[in-house]
Amino acid sequence: MSGLFNYPTLIILSLILGLAPFFPEPHIVEKLRMLFSGTLKKPVDIFDLLMHAAPILALLTKAGMDLFAMMTDKS
Repeated sequence: MSGLFNYPTLIILSLILGLAPFFPEPHIVEKLRMLFSGTLKKPVDIFDLLMHAAPILALLTKAGMDLFAMMTDKS
């Protein structure tokens, strides 16, 4: 399980799942546009946004936790 949350895996997942499909535009960009314009209403669209954002959020969370641990480590 620890192999799933290492940086190389999270970066690869963020690039592949987070940005898929690459053309004509990534789903996450489309769903964020819908969210900011107020048209993200269907449950399938909300689920799609969460699925594409999950690896990016996991990567940001891990980076933030590691940075916080480095800053609070006084030894």
